[in-house]
Amino acid sequence: MSAMTEPQEGVPIASVEQATGIARATLRIWERRYGFPQPGRDLRGERSYPDDQVRKLRLIADLMNQGHRPGRLVQLTLPQLESLAGPAGDRGGERPLSVDQPVIAALRAHDVATVRRLLEEGIRQKGLAGFVTEQMARLNVDVGIAWARGEVEVFEEHLYSECVQQVVRTHLARVAEPVAPGPRVLLATFPEEGHGLGLLMAQVLLALEGCPCTSLGVRVPLQQIVAASKAFHADVVGLSFTPSMNPAHVLRGLEQLRGELAPQVAVWAGGRSPVLARHRIAGVQPIPNISELPALVAQWRAVRAPVPSALPSGA
Repeated sequence: MSAMTEPQEGVPIASVEQATGIARATLRIWERRYGFPQPGRDLRGERSYPDDQVRKLRLIADLMNQGHRPGRLVQLTLPQLESLAGPAGDRGGERPLSVDQPVIAALRAHDVATVRRLLEEGIRQKGLAGFVTEQMARLNVDVGIAWARGEVEVFEEHLYSECVQQVVRTHLARVAEPVAPGPRVLLATFPEEGHGLGLLMAQVLLALEGCPCTSLGVRVPLQQIVAASKAFHADVVGLSFTPSMNPAHVLRGLEQLRGELAPQVAVWAGGRSPVLARHRIAGVQPIPNISELPALVAQWRAVRAPVPSALPSGA
């Protein structure tokens, strides 16, 4: 068997689609039209993408969300794409590699105990809310950038996600039961969005604000979000979007959801998808920064929460 036809290890197309938000049909079209990506084949004959191509695709997806055209981007090298991305990830191109970040260093060493210890230390130092809004928010970005630059492997990024979820959920379980007057919040992502850390961050802050909160997790069909909002008598449907999700899917999904939910149900859209800042949808409240969530809850209560009626005189 020649080297050209030998099975190659790599990332399967389904995982590439999830990691980048680029549909597999689009990947095949680019392969024919632009000559990139150039996947190998695994033992079953399925497309298998080398890590460097997946990193390039992830950067291309982020740059497309900023308005760049794919035909130009696929011709650029990985360093050229990183330079073009520059501050796109809230970081300048001059920022040093992230391997000196303690959590990322522990990930690269596959030291799970140290990763968890560092996360626990962050919660002790900042409190659960401070950890979520400051340290976890920055870590999520840093780990993503490290992955795109080739500093961490796909499995190491997944390891981070598992560790932070386990640690945060343990602390979340200790938060007191809701006692404040709403809002009742339903959390989910659309079917095209497979990243759930944003939902977990929102759930923590909502719990700390005393809000009854139900999370459906990721990749929830839109009609099921609507059905669940009725079943749980939701006052708010909260959604999270990463930059890798196709902007058209974000806008189209939000417009459809807003049209199918009851008028009194608010829609809050958070996450780092640039399209949320560029386009306003009637009836949808964008949340550019997770730290704004407590203020939004307070605003909802001031306007929407029921006010107990006074007892009649003589009662």
